Amino acid sequence: MKRLIPFLIFFLCFLLFSCGQERPRYVIGVSQCSDDEWRHQQNAEIVREAGFYKDLKVVIRTAKDDSKRQAEDIRRFIHDGIDLLVVSPNEAEPITPVVEEAYDRGIPVIVVDRKILSDKYTAYIGADNYGIGYSIGNYIANILSGKGSVIEITGLSGSTPAIDRHAGFMKAISAYPEIRLLAVADGGWLRDKAEMKMDSLLDDYPQFDVLYAHNDRMADGAYAAALSRGREKNIRFIGTDALSGESYGLESVLAGRLSATFIYPTGGDEVVETAIKILTNRPFERETNMNTSVVDSTNAPIMQLQTAHITALDEKIETLSGRINHYLEQYATQQIILSVSLAGLLLLIGLLLVVYLSLRAKSRLNRELSRQKRMLEEQTRTLEAQKGTLQQQKDQLEQLSHELETATHAKLVFFTNVSHDFRTPLTLIADPVEQLLGDASIKGQPRRMLELVRKNVGVLLNLVNQILDFRKVENGRMDLHLAPFDLRKNFLLWNEAFRITLHKKHIHFSFQVVGDDDFCTMADAGKMERIYFNLLSNAVKYTPEKGEITIHLTDKEDCYELSVFNSGSYISPEEAEAIFERFYQAEGSLAGTGIGLALVHAFVEMQGGHVMANSDERGTTFVATFPKRSLLVSTEDEAHELVSASFTDMDTDDDDLQEEPANPDAPVILVIDDNADIRNYVSSLLAKDYRVLTASDGETGLRQAQRFVPDVVICDVMMPKMDGIECCRRLKAEVTTCHIPVILLTACSLDEQRIQGYDGGADSYISKPFNSQLLLSRIRNLLDNRCRMKQFFTDGQLPERGDVNDMDRDFVSRFKALVEERMKDSSLNVEELGHEMGMSRVQLYRKLKSLTNFSPNELLRRLRLRKASSLLLTTEMSVSEVAYEVGFSSPSYFTKCYKEEFGENPTGKRKK
Repeated sequence: MKRLIPFLIFFLCFLLFSCGQERPRYVIGVSQCSDDEWRHQQNAEIVREAGFYKDLKVVIRTAKDDSKRQAEDIRRFIHDGIDLLVVSPNEAEPITPVVEEAYDRGIPVIVVDRKILSDKYTAYIGADNYGIGYSIGNYIANILSGKGSVIEITGLSGSTPAIDRHAGFMKAISAYPEIRLLAVADGGWLRDKAEMKMDSLLDDYPQFDVLYAHNDRMADGAYAAALSRGREKNIRFIGTDALSGESYGLESVLAGRLSATFIYPTGGDEVVETAIKILTNRPFERETNMNTSVVDSTNAPIMQLQTAHITALDEKIETLSGRINHYLEQYATQQIILSVSLAGLLLLIGLLLVVYLSLRAKSRLNRELSRQKRMLEEQTRTLEAQKGTLQQQKDQLEQLSHELETATHAKLVFFTNVSHDFRTPLTLIADPVEQLLGDASIKGQPRRMLELVRKNVGVLLNLVNQILDFRKVENGRMDLHLAPFDLRKNFLLWNEAFRITLHKKHIHFSFQVVGDDDFCTMADAGKMERIYFNLLSNAVKYTPEKGEITIHLTDKEDCYELSVFNSGSYISPEEAEAIFERFYQAEGSLAGTGIGLALVHAFVEMQGGHVMANSDERGTTFVATFPKRSLLVSTEDEAHELVSASFTDMDTDDDDLQEEPANPDAPVILVIDDNADIRNYVSSLLAKDYRVLTASDGETGLRQAQRFVPDVVICDVMMPKMDGIECCRRLKAEVTTCHIPVILLTACSLDEQRIQGYDGGADSYISKPFNSQLLLSRIRNLLDNRCRMKQFFTDGQLPERGDVNDMDRDFVSRFKALVEERMKDSSLNVEELGHEMGMSRVQLYRKLKSLTNFSPNELLRRLRLRKASSLLLTTEMSVSEVAYEVGFSSPSYFTKCYKEEFGENPTGKRKK
């Protein structure tokens, strides 16, 4: 009955919480720079449009023209974990860093009305401020018939709308030499400030024809200053916004205070529609520029009627929305009351049932307790007698445990010291053996004896390494080096090491993958290799002739599971629990050290996983689980990280990246040879100064070269599937690989074969057996030549034909021509350039990086800035016009990039 009470309480809580309001699926944070009538209308449109989506919540914060306060508002949104940020920056420069912070954290950003000094935003919605300024300039020129004087009152200095409207206005009136701009004053978007500025301007300029203000509030303030001086009839006042309402732009035109105003659309509904498309992964426009139109005495009455009608409809919609919300609240309240009442009734019934059953059980328990009391008293007397004996045995066991621990520690120290001493003679044996096996003249019985020596040296080194690793684990000095790791492909690769043994014992082997995941996670590759090899070696050891080994790699909800089953062996449950302890060996086990499975247990748990063993009459299964970890994302500007991450994702049976040198930017060498000993020997020669990638045949090597684009390829001539000459010819015929130097290795000294190799594009030919210093020297020379050729491209030159591969020269020339053709397009990106060049983004990056030392983005920016420098010196275009001409979306961002590239501002360049 005691179990019934928690169930009833849980059921009551479930009913209460299930009646709560649903949390919104998406939360949009809106950061407004100002608290003016234009912002009020835009906020109302956003809230009204958001009401059509029941799972959407909008939170609006207003900075009241304070950039520091707006930055704090945005950081609060980031901290609160909003799903999308809508921002109208007060000033571009101070707000850009915090907007970039939100974007870099994965929060989509919609920039509204005003832009930032960066391309780190998801979408932009707003009027074309440059186009508005340009339209107003042409309108003023038209009403003045191309002759007159103008004063301009701008918005807040530093805000992008003020900058762009002024630039467009200046562009328009520059076509009319007889129109003079007498003065430009900063009104800060405020009516009072504009009125003060106008008061001073009226003193300085007794006569002018037009006052142009960047918004209607400033235009209305300027009109008030002119009215107080009695000069309002001699001046035409032009504003921007055309909002409806008392003292707003539309009413000011109708009242005759303003001659005209230009519509500056708010676009609140566009903001919400675009936000929903982004959040639901639907296509959307990244740049939405809304149109403008003039409002003067001819069309103002019609617009007033339309606006009044729309306002009335909005009020009705808000009234209906309020009623619906009220009804929903009543419904929710009634639902809660009903649920609570029902839960209370059920709880009362349950409690009455519990009381009844408890009373029945009480009498029965009392009788049972009386009987047990007598038994306990008797047992207590017995236990008291045994207590003294157990205490004595405990003291003896503690003494024995201490002595055993001391002896075990002494043994481990001894084995560790001996293992260290073994490494030196083993290394001195292994290296000469490898050197001798690299000599093709050693054949027959001598070679078989050397291979036997090498195999057993490897076995000894493996045992020594296991002892040393085990001591590191025991002392807590074993480090974990996580890196991107592909479980499926590496396990398939390591299976090949057991192929011969499995064949000799006629073991039926199967490797099965369950799930559609890519099985990529963050793991320590060296420890994963030791785990897999120990588990599979253990399975092979205890599987009888014609037995079965089955491996399953399974994608679970929160982990990857590796199970290794082998038939013909049985472990009792007691032994299964102790089998991962150090030096433990199951009954009837074959010879071994007893530390292999202990290392498996330690390495699995170091990586956050778990390993266990179970057995039945069919055989034994070891199961290890590994947590899913998100992969680290490499940036395009960190080339060596991009290449290193790619190397872990192998898709062939014989690919292997050797231990990397200290310098992570070391050149990458691809060694293609069907002889594993040659691959290992050449890799050992190169491992100190280069990163080495290997392949066992020409087809595999060709795929590796196309995928990783190494700096040098060393290729054997005689190979299965595809020989070295054909592999070289294909490498030189592909635009992605034609620049890679190729060294051919051969045991044949015939001139005819050398001629074929050079005709196929080989850069060097080395005969076997070769001198290691000769090979290293040739690699260095080829890399030096590539560096000198890269300098030509870096300096913006195209080498003469014959000095460099024609495909490389044409590739760079075609890339520059493509950039020149589409330079005005500010949305041009690496994906589009790669598509136009017929390459993937990664292939384009590696090709350009290899030829020019620059990534595609860096090269694109350099070409734009060099074109801009030329335009500044050879044309009369303004800095803003030059910025747009070469594809920058913001003049201020262009100025920043130009100064970083050339060390001076564009204006300074023109003055010089």
